[in-house]
Amino acid sequence: MKIICIGRNYAKHIEELKNERPKDPVIFMKPDSAILLKNNPFFIPPFSEDIHYEVELVVKIKKIGKHIDEKFAPKYYDEIGLGIDFTARDLQSKLKEKGLPWEKAKAFDGSAVVGNFIDKSELNMSQIHFQLLKNGELVQDGDSTHMLWSIDEIISYVSQFFTLKIGDLIFTGTPSGVGKVAADDVLEGTIEGRRMFQVKVK
Repeated sequence: MKIICIGRNYAKHIEELKNERPKDPVIFMKPDSAILLKNNPFFIPPFSEDIHYEVELVVKIKKIGKHIDEKFAPKYYDEIGLGIDFTARDLQSKLKEKGLPWEKAKAFDGSAVVGNFIDKSELNMSQIHFQLLKNGELVQDGDSTHMLWSIDEIISYVSQFFTLKIGDLIFTGTPSGVGKVAADDVLEGTIEGRRMFQVKVK
């Protein structure tokens, strides 16, 4: 199982981090050790003083595929979930300045929260609304219609480079509103008002 992540997929998030808008989806990976075990707290790692939350829709792949045409992409997934891509922003900034890969800032142990999943038949796939609350306060308010690349476009694009396998997860990018976490914060994510996860920060 692999975790494929898409960066810079929401225009307002690109603006808030002062990044350049890409011509193609930005792809990076997380190892399976990045998944935070269910009901476990997230521990702020000692190598960063600026860990940010980034809430994202997550797609679970259900069958093997390579060079998938966009029109056939819906056949490769049945479930949509919600997760957090925790990012060591201070470390990422240093790596970006030197033109180095982001993995140390993005793929460390526990950096991927994967919540519950919803069968896509229960959702309006043309418009999925999701939110992240920190200590009960709304901090990120996302809508799939604001993606630069849709879920089906992402699957088609990614499959040009990587064979997708059963159980693979695709994190589809985060909307604006990312921010720093601190010890004792509680993060709660919802899709269409349904709670998908709750994580305590330590």
